Amino acid sequence: MSMAGTDDKVVEADVMRRVFWRLMPFLLAAYLVAYIDRVNVGFASLQMNKAVGIDPKTYGLGAGIFFIGYFLLEVPSNLGLEKFGASKWIARIMISWGIISGACALIGGPNSFLILRFLLGAAEAGFFPGVILYLTYWFPSEYRAKIVGIFMVAIPVAGLTGSPISGAVLGMDGVLGLGGWQWVFIIEAIPAVLLGVLSIFWLTDRPEHATWLSASERTWLANKLLMEKQRVAKVKQLSVWKVMVNKHVLIMALVYSGAAGASSAMALWQPQVIKSFGLNNLETGFLNAVPYAVSAVLMIFWGRSSDRSGERVWHNALPLGWMGLAMIATFFAHNLWTLLPLLTLVLCGTYASKGPFWALSSEWLAAPVAAAGLAQINALSNLSGFFCNYLIGWIKDETGSFPLAIMPIAALAVAGTIAVLVVGRDQPRTVAVQS
Repeated sequence: MSMAGTDDKVVEADVMRRVFWRLMPFLLAAYLVAYIDRVNVGFASLQMNKAVGIDPKTYGLGAGIFFIGYFLLEVPSNLGLEKFGASKWIARIMISWGIISGACALIGGPNSFLILRFLLGAAEAGFFPGVILYLTYWFPSEYRAKIVGIFMVAIPVAGLTGSPISGAVLGMDGVLGLGGWQWVFIIEAIPAVLLGVLSIFWLTDRPEHATWLSASERTWLANKLLMEKQRVAKVKQLSVWKVMVNKHVLIMALVYSGAAGASSAMALWQPQVIKSFGLNNLETGFLNAVPYAVSAVLMIFWGRSSDRSGERVWHNALPLGWMGLAMIATFFAHNLWTLLPLLTLVLCGTYASKGPFWALSSEWLAAPVAAAGLAQINALSNLSGFFCNYLIGWIKDETGSFPLAIMPIAALAVAGTIAVLVVGRDQPRTVAVQS
């Protein structure tokens, strides 16, 4: 290797390291808080449903209606981030969802439950695809599966840390006259507001504004990302409406719908399933954390594997495939100790696919359409969260069978596996990251 080539590698390593440590800890913490606030209703339901009179069907509808508000405002919110900048827009999102999440302590019955869950989804809309878009401003394509995997490890970490914390907070039942479930909403909403305020001062909108990089480092990164913008993408410059109905955008939404549906369903229903085996709230919290701990480790490993090999399609298909098979296998699990490994496999498949998926999606979208395209993929795929959670509540209420209730998600996982293999059959490998 030439001396110039060596120098370039040194500059690249230094810049990527500085960008990573500046942005990723904050974004990871923000998404961790976001996901805890989205799914803490799963633990609150252990007391709340009985306290305010919410039956399984209503709970399933409320768990899912979050995604209706989320769907309606996802694309407009992402366009807002591109227009106003990440620091201000992410602050707006986090502060508003923190306030509404805390207001869930005021739930007094089915109607207020449904209204607040809808508003929470509307408030959080745009955060996830906005961050994915924001990461494309800072990280070249060969880093994205690993970086997105690290960012999205917040989801299993939310289950790992949030489960025992929520289980313990439920023990505050009666403190200051409030139920333990109300304290879950209040305590876990505070960090969202604080991080929202901090984001105004901490996040830098674009590399050219990064005073914490040297002038030469800013130039190198800007040039690297500019070169990538000139690559040929599957979805080129189109109007927002044409992007939203583009076949590749719609296919990728289908691919992700199984993982998105499983992610929300496991978070919202798994605590109830585990507790049904006779555990108390604290035991449920710790045992619920186990599948998330395994998933967090695999998620980082799988994203790194995708970047090192430059392969995206099979790194999407394999996790979706084993996720669907594990769901089908729950029909044969008749005790907690056979069910828990299967739930772990489901969550491992769900989360392992996420880093390679968003890396593949961002590679398919040209820079001018990335904001609308990423938001539309996320919005449409997360509609499965609405339908799947509602169906789980309805099927479980009618049949009492959790394995039967999750079969719609298994079907989506299988469909997504087939779709990504078909549409990605001619996908070239990216330039692999040298380790």
